[in-house]
Amino acid sequence: MGNHLTENKRILAIGDIHGCLHSLQRLLELLEPQETDQLVFLGDYIDRGKHSKAVIDYLLKLREWYTCFFLMGNHERMFLDYLDTHEPWLWLQNGGIATLESYGSKDGLDLPEEHIAFMHSCKYYLETEHYFFAHGGIDPDMTIKDNLQYMKLEDYCWMRTHLRSSYLEKNRYKWEKTLVCSHTPIPKPIMLEKLIAIDTGCVYKENPALGRLTAVILPERTVIETENIDS
Repeated sequence: MGNHLTENKRILAIGDIHGCLHSLQRLLELLEPQETDQLVFLGDYIDRGKHSKAVIDYLLKLREWYTCFFLMGNHERMFLDYLDTHEPWLWLQNGGIATLESYGSKDGLDLPEEHIAFMHSCKYYLETEHYFFAHGGIDPDMTIKDNLQYMKLEDYCWMRTHLRSSYLEKNRYKWEKTLVCSHTPIPKPIMLEKLIAIDTGCVYKENPALGRLTAVILPERTVIETENIDS
């Protein structure tokens, strides 16, 4: 439903899910999305948590009900790279084993075609007049235009430089828009003029500082969270 992200309607951006299906469903209940809302999922749907397959199934249903946009997370990228190279170690060492278990698969080569196509379809970034959405982030020392010119697409999945204290303390970012990102687990969302970061480490429920799934509603910057309720 819809293929163009706009600021004329509310944007609901959602952080890293990592196989935490029940937490995602609870967050959606709290968000109470309206028919006109746009859901932006910031990536990392799979790995680490127990329900990666069910999360993808749920997202595929959600896009039939709402206008949804899906970003490429580094974990989706690692899985797709494994399919290309047949070298599984990076992916498996970063939570891929939990994904295999959720699919009942030995090697991930027999995943449903619809699920693989979904991951391939994920965008590396989304851009509106005032916001730039990416899973990891963008280079804080470059403008948006220069980031788009010089960054490799996969860099948007991995970037963390903008979260260094030297940038956070001085709020020193050269990009002209507000970056909305996830990827790096933090105890509470970061809300700066040019940076919104909302990965509160849902899958890390054993860590008392993390273990929450977070969304931000734009443009009002309302934060909605749920504790991890997945077993």
